[in-house]
Amino acid sequence: MRRRHQTPLLLGTAAALLLTGCAEGRTDGGYRAADAPAVTRAPATPAPLPSSDDDHLSTFALDVDTASWDYARRTLAEDRLPDPATVRPEEFVNSFRQDYDRPAGGGFTVTVDGARTDDPHWSLVRVGLATRAADPAGERPPAALTFVIDVSGSMAEPGRLDLAKESLGVMTDQLRDDDSVAVVTFSGRAETVLPMTRLGEGRDEVHDAIAYLEPTDSTDLGAGVETGYQTAVAGLREGATNRVVLVSDALANDGDTDADTILERVADERREHGITLFGVGVGSDYGDALMERLADRGDGHTAYVSSAREAREVFGERLPGAVGLTARDAKAQVAFDPGTVEEYRLIGYDDRRVAADDFRDDAVDGGETGPGHTVTALYAVRTAPGAAGHLATATVRWLDPGTRAPREASGELTAGALDDSVWTADRGLATAATAAYFAAALRGRDPDAALPGAPDLGELAGHAGRLAAGTADGQVRELAAAIATARRLT
Repeated sequence: MRRRHQTPLLLGTAAALLLTGCAEGRTDGGYRAADAPAVTRAPATPAPLPSSDDDHLSTFALDVDTASWDYARRTLAEDRLPDPATVRPEEFVNSFRQDYDRPAGGGFTVTVDGARTDDPHWSLVRVGLATRAADPAGERPPAALTFVIDVSGSMAEPGRLDLAKESLGVMTDQLRDDDSVAVVTFSGRAETVLPMTRLGEGRDEVHDAIAYLEPTDSTDLGAGVETGYQTAVAGLREGATNRVVLVSDALANDGDTDADTILERVADERREHGITLFGVGVGSDYGDALMERLADRGDGHTAYVSSAREAREVFGERLPGAVGLTARDAKAQVAFDPGTVEEYRLIGYDDRRVAADDFRDDAVDGGETGPGHTVTALYAVRTAPGAAGHLATATVRWLDPGTRAPREASGELTAGALDDSVWTADRGLATAATAAYFAAALRGRDPDAALPGAPDLGELAGHAGRLAAGTADGQVRELAAAIATARRLT
């Protein structure tokens, strides 16, 4: 499988606003108030953009990761600003619930809407994709999961190995008797502690293998991943969801520490057998870039946990619910109408861009999704003066996980649908916009992160506070609290 990335394309020459703020990086992975000047709005001159015959097409692989937001929230709770390099806007946006219509069967629904920003020339367009609702009691294929657990010395810190052990125990109880689990540990070396074991016969063995884990010395993450895949192949189950679940702080300091090198050694197993990777990050110091790259190249996802509540959500709900795949190699392509759109920018998805002519090339990697998933992509769009009629068509293409047959679904948007302000629009769109603007502010001086119509942090905190006051959604209240903390720290 291969993925070819493309440079972000805009129609015409871009003009944007730059949010200045965060200072140079710290070795502790966060930024403190003394390091960061105030976040304000200022004009920016963007880098020249390439031209293309397909510059009205934007194509990307689907991504449902949330680790970037989870880690930023934890860092802000410790009164530190997150390192801008760890802030991925699409993961902020996709961390909040969206109430899209869902299909009755397999595949996706496609929702396309939008609203005006505070810059009258620019709008935000939301492309929402949703799979069927998760049904805990419904039928799904059995799971064959290989837990690959970091037991290096750094995992001794409270909230790392202890939290991982508790979380994996919870997940083991959530799985069914016809599911299977193997356990691999790694520090300076890797070891298969328990081969693939059916839970109907060996649930106690899995619990015992997890309970006896203790931290040791250095971190050879490459050896852990390689042994994990070897163990997964040895216990491969036809017709099952075969997945490696990597739990680590991703602070590799021994052996191979490059994600591409690590996964190249297991490329044949990964491609031939369709084994995906779910990376779960832990720890106040966390190798975010390495874990994200591993999951990207491993056709999987990442999450980050720092509390028992988050661990129960990831291991007790998200992972068991995602065992049954609804789509493989899913990609989205948005076609903007050159007659109504002068410029556009896809917000985030920097590592998920796909060349336009690869959209229907099913040999090119896409994203994997399961039941209950939603995927949201936001675009900053400048419409032509007096624009009316068709604005954009969004299409998602995926492979049926059983037959590998390609499927597609589409949705459309007209210019007349952009009359509302993003701050008075649908709650889901307003929340997505708030999350995107917050990510842009945290990325600071990065011109690629600048968004038109961006409020300063004080204004954004006000918008977020009003959103939180009007909903019982705890996630939105957490977003408002995080923005208020960032405003105080800057």
